[in-house]
Amino acid sequence: MSDRNFRSFNNRALPYTPIRSVTTVSSLNSNWSFRSVSSASSTDSSTFWKTPPKKWRPSACGFRPTDKKKPDPIRWLKENSNNRYAVSRRSVPNFSLLHSGKPRAALISLVRNSELGGMMQSMRQLEFRWNRKYQYPWIFFNDEPFTEEFKAATRNLTSAKCYYEVVPREHWSLPEWIDEGRFMNSLEYLGTIGVGKGWMVSYHHMCRWNSGFFYKHPFLKNYDWYWRVEPDVHYFCDIDYDVFRFMRDNNMKYGFNMNILDDARSFPSLWTRTRAFATAHPHLIHPEADLGWLLDSTNGNEYNNCQFFSNFEIGSLNFWRGEPNEEYFNWLDKAGGFYYERFGDAPVHTLSVAMFAPKSEVWFFRDIGYQHDINHHCPPHREGKCSCQPTRMDENFYKLVPLESPQRKPADTCIRQFLGGEWLKKKKGWTMEGEKEFGGDGYHGYEMLGDEL
Repeated sequence: MSDRNFRSFNNRALPYTPIRSVTTVSSLNSNWSFRSVSSASSTDSSTFWKTPPKKWRPSACGFRPTDKKKPDPIRWLKENSNNRYAVSRRSVPNFSLLHSGKPRAALISLVRNSELGGMMQSMRQLEFRWNRKYQYPWIFFNDEPFTEEFKAATRNLTSAKCYYEVVPREHWSLPEWIDEGRFMNSLEYLGTIGVGKGWMVSYHHMCRWNSGFFYKHPFLKNYDWYWRVEPDVHYFCDIDYDVFRFMRDNNMKYGFNMNILDDARSFPSLWTRTRAFATAHPHLIHPEADLGWLLDSTNGNEYNNCQFFSNFEIGSLNFWRGEPNEEYFNWLDKAGGFYYERFGDAPVHTLSVAMFAPKSEVWFFRDIGYQHDINHHCPPHREGKCSCQPTRMDENFYKLVPLESPQRKPADTCIRQFLGGEWLKKKKGWTMEGEKEFGGDGYHGYEMLGDEL
């Protein structure tokens, strides 16, 4: 079987990166922490702590700890990317493959009856590219009962089981501590300044539900893993392995497909409140937490507004159910940011993952081609497996930030800051200022383009 189905760039495993120092590419220490950071300060996030260095060995897939007991996701992909666990391939169960049990996982979607057409498109493509082989159930959520038309149409698109659930009213309404008048004023303000969908009451409910309530729904209590599927999205590539087994077997907590800049006007107080939370709850921060990639060293180490684009996410429900994330969500929720501002589930999930999980348990699904609205991702070197043209590594970096926004952009793109190391190296003699003088955007000076053979 050819290696090209798993290699990323230059025969390196792009998704896996060790903890990275924010001060040097070569450092093996993690030197970021919220400990001893004053919540009153909005400009100094540079108080650091040190964790003992780990020994790393070079390999074909970047760097990996020398501890042989640790998961090896690249090896797992090489051994299992031949649809090894596909249900449809076996008429008689192969018990040697099923000894560990199929993950308790589901495809989940928050969708309205009026979005049936878009949901059908998403289902057709994901079923064709992946789920017809693995038969994971679909669970649909709505703030009102689904129509029989919606149920019949979606059931007709899959041979997997489908379930239709209503979001509890208390999860889709203004909490008692929110001042309704202030909320109405914020809707008008957010609409006036052009924050995307910030004037829509239902959008605020949706952001809050996706941030801290979806995993609490009673129907999901017997599930451990989920893949979030939005209506009206595209899946361009064949996926020849069980993504849920991959996540479980390699102890992953979160998987993403795009890492891009968000509109900072949506959540002006999010970073201050996050720092205050971490100062008040230092015991909840993971000892290997690495937020260095989320801090802008040219702007007082403030949050650089990078986010995992959460309309595509594959993750552990138990991670969200854990005490650290629950405490963090409740802290933000009580502050009112989901209504007085437009705290989105994308930055909230990003900060939670960065604080409460080591980076080695976060996976970049570079091999899955995907499109949501204007953001479009297509991997290189998957000829015959994808129906899209490969996109640049940094393709979607600032598409969500309006052209008229004065928002300060970080010196490096979000995905490269997450990956770190050699992905940040610049061409000799290149400068951002020089590129901009010739009409560029200042993000084309990297040595590694992301599509190397």
